[in-house]
Amino acid sequence: MPAQDLARTARLFHALSDATRLRILELLRTGERCVCDLSECLEAQQSRLSFHLRTLKEAGLVSDRRQGRWIYYGLKPSALDEMHCALQSLRDEVLAAEAVSGCCQ
Repeated sequence: MPAQDLARTARLFHALSDATRLRILELLRTGERCVCDLSECLEAQQSRLSFHLRTLKEAGLVSDRRQGRWIYYGLKPSALDEMHCALQSLRDEVLAAEAVSGCCQ
């Protein structure tokens, strides 16, 4: 995998390395949510939630849009597809390596 792809994949998976961010993604799986809804569901202060949403947005996992004074967040399926492909590729490489006899056998 090229270095640029590795860096991108690392950013995606780093964004998933926190329970709060995983919970946010879980809440967004049914569609867009207003930041006030997310704050209420997570019982999180605005500053804490803002940090996590920024991390997810910078990784490309969520998008945001402003409607009046509210900001709505939604999942970006393309980022989920990227992670799926990265894991599938890794899985395929592991299976291929297992099929080939190792150096110590």
